[in-house]
Amino acid sequence: MQRRTLRILLLKEIRPTAQKVMETCRRDSGSPELPPALARALRVGHLHIHQNHIHSFQVSNSGWTSFSLDTPDLKRAADHDESPPLTPTGNAPSSESELDISSPNASHDESQSKDQNNRDSDKDLSHRPKRRRCHETYNFNMKCPTPGCNSLGHLTGKHERHFAISGCPLYHNLSADECKTPTPKQSRYKEQVTEIRKGRNSGLQKEQKEKHMEHRQTYGNTREPLLENITSEYDLELFRKAQARASEDLEKLRIQGQITEGSNMIKTIVFGRYELDTWYHSPYPEEYARLGRLYVCEFCLKYMKSQTILRRHMAKCVWKHPPGDEVYRKGSISVFEVDGKKNKIYCQNLCLLAKLFLDHKTLYYDVEPFLFYVMTEADNTGCHLVGYFSKEKNSFLNYNVSCILTMPQYMRQGFGKMLIDFSYLLSKVEEKVGSPERPLSDLGLISYRSYWKEVLLRYMYNFQGKEISIKEISQETAVNPVDIVSTLQSLQMLKYWKGKHLVLKRQDLIDEWKAKEIKRGNSNKTIDPSSLKWTPPKGT
Repeated sequence: MQRRTLRILLLKEIRPTAQKVMETCRRDSGSPELPPALARALRVGHLHIHQNHIHSFQVSNSGWTSFSLDTPDLKRAADHDESPPLTPTGNAPSSESELDISSPNASHDESQSKDQNNRDSDKDLSHRPKRRRCHETYNFNMKCPTPGCNSLGHLTGKHERHFAISGCPLYHNLSADECKTPTPKQSRYKEQVTEIRKGRNSGLQKEQKEKHMEHRQTYGNTREPLLENITSEYDLELFRKAQARASEDLEKLRIQGQITEGSNMIKTIVFGRYELDTWYHSPYPEEYARLGRLYVCEFCLKYMKSQTILRRHMAKCVWKHPPGDEVYRKGSISVFEVDGKKNKIYCQNLCLLAKLFLDHKTLYYDVEPFLFYVMTEADNTGCHLVGYFSKEKNSFLNYNVSCILTMPQYMRQGFGKMLIDFSYLLSKVEEKVGSPERPLSDLGLISYRSYWKEVLLRYMYNFQGKEISIKEISQETAVNPVDIVSTLQSLQMLKYWKGKHLVLKRQDLIDEWKAKEIKRGNSNKTIDPSSLKWTPPKGT
């Protein structure tokens, strides 16, 4: 199946004005005139679909070329778009929404929309927040955050606009035109691929179609469809290599016990307003582990099979915050101390949820020897789970964290560092030196390295003496001396000279840290020791 054809067939409407599209097409093709069918399609605002086949157009160096596909599945794919549109909430004006694009099914779509609105009006869901994916936005009028950038162009040269620094030509010291110009290496590679793809078939012949249909009727979904003669041998070979690589990765997960035979990994979970993609396998009961999507109550963490069951549960669930004692509150941020022995079911559900996003987690059901510190963010609907860390009640090695997690929708917002800082604050109150339990996950190691670096540079900035002691740093910050030494080595601040270990006070790193602190300002993503209302449990 030709990818360029699919990309054009799946378009439902042409948002730019016809004049702008025509000018762009003329400039890219170098031809002053457009094919009649494409010009007519641009004027009416949709692709031109004939009765028996679908015409698609593409631009090549030699001018306009067209090809057609008679496959019925492709025509149905063009008529029915199964992907849900991302519609913004709110009343933000949009220049694109004002375009009047005609459609042959406009009256039918309007009647369907009215029926849907009538059905929705019967259900009062105003008290429920709208669920959304954590990577989606509520507003289409986005702009690039780079100062002086008008959001035009893209680093890849494939898109007309960008909305992030990663695709901003100005941020990478380039212009939009420079990004469109391929490098010599890219040009050579493109020529090689074009040469290889010249031998592809223009479409399935009648005998080949009959063979494909016979194979599909014989085996159904128990066999892979025949892929020969659909695309070029080059693309088919790439697809086969990708299949083999994915199969190898899945086999490794099975050997490690991450995936068991007869059970599928849960792909997504519906959690409050968010729909989150999972990262790893979690040992939920088999009847739930087979589901592609799991529904979880964001307050009591009970897991369910369907949206209907979740809706009924939310109507009866009286929980609006985690169980246990609220030991910290500042603004909308709270931390609850939950005893694994007193609230066993909640802690087990929390561990199962965390395993979906942690690779090295092994604790699921034996939660009684642990305390769980759950951080939440409050609004008018309740206290929403931000993250948590668990701590062994009686740790022989003085571990202050056994497992730590920040929920994906709250990552890269400073909450992970707040959880780490809170764990060390508890160690200071206990008058102990703490350290996280090993092994750390990749994201956990990055977070802890960043925290230790910030703690040491802050200590160096405030230190006024001539001789410095690692033991004194450890006692004041509650950070384990081993972690202090490893961090100093990574910062190249620890040297061995004439039989002695010396700590170098690198002023450049201290000044850089101080500049970031000033730029950050008074952030509310910090732990205030005065807001802690907690005494160490007995026996610790």
